[in-house]
Amino acid sequence: MIKLLNKETNVLLGELTESQLQFLIDQLEEEDSADQDYWISPAQLELFKDEGADHALLVLLETAIAGTDGVEVIWQKA
Repeated sequence: MIKLLNKETNVLLGELTESQLQFLIDQLEEEDSADQDYWISPAQLELFKDEGADHALLVLLETAIAGTDGVEVIWQKA
């Protein structure tokens, strides 16, 4: 199981599959190989849609950023 958390509040946003996590890793910039956090913005969601992101992943991320300019998320394997 892979948990996706709001980095600032540590609130659980949802769970990711391995393929959803790999999509995020492939799409977003990592500072190094141990990087596990990402800034997600509405503009990035549009790019994810264009790249064929999994529907469940899009819904999870849309919910996470609702009403904001974006949110920093972190993932961790349980």
